[in-house]
Amino acid sequence: MTSPELAAALGRRLGGSIDGLRRLSGGASRETWSFRRQGVPLILRRDPPGVPSKGMTREADLFRAAAAAGVPVPDLIDAGDDPEILGSAFLVTAHVEGETIPRKILRDPEFAHARPKLARQCGEILARLHTVDPAAVPGLEETDQLAQFRAVLDGVGHAHPAFELAFRWLESHRPSSTGRAIVHGDFRNGNLIVGPDGVRAVLDWELAHVGDPLEDLGWLCVKAWRFGVDRPVGGFGTYEDLVAGYGVVDVDDLRWWEVLGNLKWGIMCIVQTSAHTSGAVRSVELAAIGRRVCEVEWDLLEMMP
Repeated sequence: MTSPELAAALGRRLGGSIDGLRRLSGGASRETWSFRRQGVPLILRRDPPGVPSKGMTREADLFRAAAAAGVPVPDLIDAGDDPEILGSAFLVTAHVEGETIPRKILRDPEFAHARPKLARQCGEILARLHTVDPAAVPGLEETDQLAQFRAVLDGVGHAHPAFELAFRWLESHRPSSTGRAIVHGDFRNGNLIVGPDGVRAVLDWELAHVGDPLEDLGWLCVKAWRFGVDRPVGGFGTYEDLVAGYGVVDVDDLRWWEVLGNLKWGIMCIVQTSAHTSGAVRSVELAAIGRRVCEVEWDLLEMMP
């Protein structure tokens, strides 16, 4: 589907005149487009054409449930899984003004006033999300993250001794579950729209599932999401700030989930690079991610006592 064809399809689906349709950069797994309907800026996210998906209507359900709990998300306009409508499964939301590029959020003077607030705001947002009854969004998967990524690494067939050590450490230090909640699955710097006042919206809900709520907190603290800034929570805050916003958290439990988050990211790097090297998806971005594997190995060795 060409850009003019997509614009015409959007017009038929949403009604009104469509203009300014352009594809935005970023996003390794889904396309993001900006456009205007009757002069109002909107955002379209859709799966790559030809990729089967049934996840956009579920993501729309997540938006509704999260918004009802006070989680900032873009206003939902439309969603569908039928590829006959826009060429693939899609989600249309209102445009939220702000920045998503972590290096700008962490360094630009425009966000100097917001940065000290962000870790606590993230804790508050996650606390609201984790109050949502998982039954409010039917169909979410519930899996053991450690077992899931053990299987993923075994399936790749690459030998990574540092990752094997991390699996052994995680298995021997596994904490008791802290609960059962809807987990965003990719809550981090880069998936937040930030303005001078702080977090304005949480994006990219495609990995949401049911699990231990501390998974989200540990993922936010993964070293890759600090983008070169020596602050453990997203590069913008401290553990204390995060916990102050969230509530009571056992530090050792949070540490365990942070280690698992780093391991998961390393395995994801392998998988994404393999998609390029196998020829399945030719992408410079996916190829470049491969260099991050050795960084994660080093980080894990430093984290494990």
